[in-house]
Amino acid sequence: MSTKTILIADDSSSMRAMVVAIIEGCGDYRIVEAASGFEALRLLPRERVDLIMTDINMPDINGLELLSYLRANPNYKSTPVFIISTEGSAKDIEKGRQLGADEYIVKPFSPVALQQLITHYLSKIS
Repeated sequence: MSTKTILIADDSSSMRAMVVAIIEGCGDYRIVEAASGFEALRLLPRERVDLIMTDINMPDINGLELLSYLRANPNYKSTPVFIISTEGSAKDIEKGRQLGADEYIVKPFSPVALQQLITHYLSKIS
């Protein structure tokens, strides 16, 4: 079984570092980081990604625009996408779900809950 790859797109380096630490605590995954939605889009053609985590508020291409692109692209239509954001209103969560987010996680969040979601989604991928 090959190592699963997780892409983290967040303009906050401290947030990316925290998510990396959480991921490292739940399994042996390869982690790719992007500091913006644009950088994530540049990385995607070069990386086989099994799970994508994105913030909403980022410069250039925000997380919702990234999600829209992913869901319109046949290569990423079924790739699990988690939104991790401070934007936690019912309207924000509904918008994320409508655009195709598999999970919408509001900051601050439980590291254990995130680890359980990662394990759940990646265990379904062969």
